[in-house]
Amino acid sequence: MKLTCIIVDDEPLSRSFLEKFCERSERAKIAGSFASAADAISFLDKNVVEAIFLDVEMPGINGFQMLDKLSYRPRVIMTTSKTDYAFTAFEYNVTDFLKKPIEFNRFLDALTKIEEASRNTAIGQEVNDIMIKTNGSYIRLRLDDILYVEGMGDYIKYVTAEKTHITHSTLRAAEEAIHDGNFLKVHRSYIVNIKKISNFTDNCLSVNGNMIPVSKSNKAELLEKLKTA
Repeated sequence: MKLTCIIVDDEPLSRSFLEKFCERSERAKIAGSFASAADAISFLDKNVVEAIFLDVEMPGINGFQMLDKLSYRPRVIMTTSKTDYAFTAFEYNVTDFLKKPIEFNRFLDALTKIEEASRNTAIGQEVNDIMIKTNGSYIRLRLDDILYVEGMGDYIKYVTAEKTHITHSTLRAAEEAIHDGNFLKVHRSYIVNIKKISNFTDNCLSVNGNMIPVSKSNKAELLEKLKTA
């Protein structure tokens, strides 16, 4: 399966080279190519990708500032003509750092690093938490602590027994990022941790005292999940 990625670079020639490299490799599928960080942020608020090829120096929002604004963190390949940013890239836990002009074999090495990291996560350990951005900083939430997720337009609430965390994102992006069989979308505005359901009626369920609506289209799948929960 091809790696889903986006390219963010204000230089048209650099974007063109990366697009051609992705196509030539036959290992990467481009979900979007953007000349500005602002456009990429808007896309990522509504879509989930596995990797970003990200330029550092761009007008307006630079590459590192863009990462600070994301509601979730894909794997990142930094692309720049300067090596001065290597240490900062390390602090941001980027997967690789490519110096322009980028050679194709070096590009392939970066793809391999992302693929190996994803494979090790999928095979070697169970993903049991997610990183979200709230109040200007990233926090780690254990999936088992999440009671439900509520969509509110361009924002979502992650509700735990102790606290509610609000982040700029969409319910669709949250659904794709969680990747856990214990979570189910029961309504257009709600994703529920089925292990936390205490009570269920025809069109409503209860989680820790919170009443959540259940749509007719999701009811059958919910009943099936509850049988095996």
